[in-house]
Amino acid sequence: MVPELPPLPALTRAEGEFVDAYLEVVDLLGRINPARGTHTYGALRAAQALVGRAEALREAVTLMHARGESEVHADTLARALRVLDGERRTGRVTVPEARAS
Repeated sequence: MVPELPPLPALTRAEGEFVDAYLEVVDLLGRINPARGTHTYGALRAAQALVGRAEALREAVTLMHARGESEVHADTLARALRVLDGERRTGRVTVPEARAS
C-alpha cells in the first residue's frame, strides 16, 4: 500500500497557483539540467515550455500582490511543496555529487 500523504495546508487560490506554477518551472529546469540530461531534444522542448510556465508563475505572484497578499507564508508554502513531492522535484535542478573515480 502507498502511504497516505498529509493533507495540503490551507492555501489561497493564488498561493495554490503560485506553488503549482513554481513546481512546473522546477520540473522543466530539471529536464533542462545539463548535469542530469541525456538528450538535447528533451532539453529543447523543456526550455521552450519554460517561457510559458515562467509567465504563469509571474501571474500567480502578481495576483497575490494585487489581492493584497503582501507576505509569502514560507512555512505554509514549504509544507505544501513537501506534500507535492517538492524536495525530490527540486533535487533534479541541482548538480549531482561527483562520483568517486
